[in-house]
This record gives sequence, C-alpha cells and structure tokens, in this order.
Amino acid sequence: MTDIAAWTAPEVERPDGSLTAPETELLRGYLDFYRSTLLYKCAGLTAEQLATRPSPPSNLSLLGLIRHLTKVERIWFRIHLAAGEKAEPLFAPELGKDADFEIIDPAAAEASYDGLIAEWKLSGEAAAGRSFDERFEFGGTESTLRMIYIHLVGEYARHCGHADLLREQLDGVTGA
Repeated sequence: MTDIAAWTAPEVERPDGSLTAPETELLRGYLDFYRSTLLYKCAGLTAEQLATRPSPPSNLSLLGLIRHLTKVERIWFRIHLAAGEKAEPLFAPELGKDADFEIIDPAAAEASYDGLIAEWKLSGEAAAGRSFDERFEFGGTESTLRMIYIHLVGEYARHCGHADLLREQLDGVTGA
C-alpha cells in the first residue's frame, strides 16, 4: 500500500459511447460511462479528501460512494446473478446496512478504489455470455440481467450527482 499522505486518485478518461447501438451495447456503455464518471469526480483528490464528509449530518463521502458501489456491484452481479459463485458480502451484516458509508478509513482509500475497479471486472465476467432476457431468482423474486443494468445505471447516475456536490464542497471543482 502506498503512503496515505502521498496517494491521490488518478486521472480518469471517460469512454465515449454510441447513442444508437443495440440495447445490450447501449446499456453496457452507459454503465461504463457512469462508472468512470464516479472515478472522474475523485481524480486528483487525496485519500483524506476522499474520506471527508463535507455535508454534515450526512454520512456521504466520495470514499463511501466508492465502497457502496463496490458493494452494489457485488450484490447484483456476483451474489444474485451468479448465485453459484459464492461471493461473500463486502461488509459483515452485523456492521449494519450503512457500513460502507460509516466505517471510513483514509488509509484504505487506495485499496477501496482498486477494489471497485476489480469488482467491475468480476461483474463483467459474471454477465459475460448471458442474454439480457436470462432470468434468475433472488429472495423469491424473479429478475433479468437487463434489470441489473438498468438498476445500476440509475444507481451510478444518482451517486454521480452526489459526487458532484461532494466534490464541489471539497475543493470547488464543478462540472460533468
């Protein structure tokens, strides 16, 4: 692990995507855009800044959003969709449903950042070769891979809006 005082979130290039592609490519492209947008909002910030909660009493921080979205990716792609994979939850249930936001340590920022990127790869592997119409069941409810992509696009878009506000409060940087 790098010295916490020296590590800053790297610069990120966001992918361009088609606006007319078939549904599968379009949804994957939008999800990739929002994934990279979250990291774009973190670029250039130190671990301490990522862990800062600039809007009390809210427990939101950019590091918390990174941890939360890692958890969401794992739950939907690896626990629900690929149920046979045996992926463990990221946070022990006894820590509470908001552990991803509440248990924040700047020393873990780089590992959390890298963990999100690794989870994206694992999510892609879980979805590879599957039809968007493929059905799976979780908790007694039937769903599809299409729903996962739509849900995650919405989840990331919402949290990218939070990231916009957090970033502006941290250092005044604004923009898409």
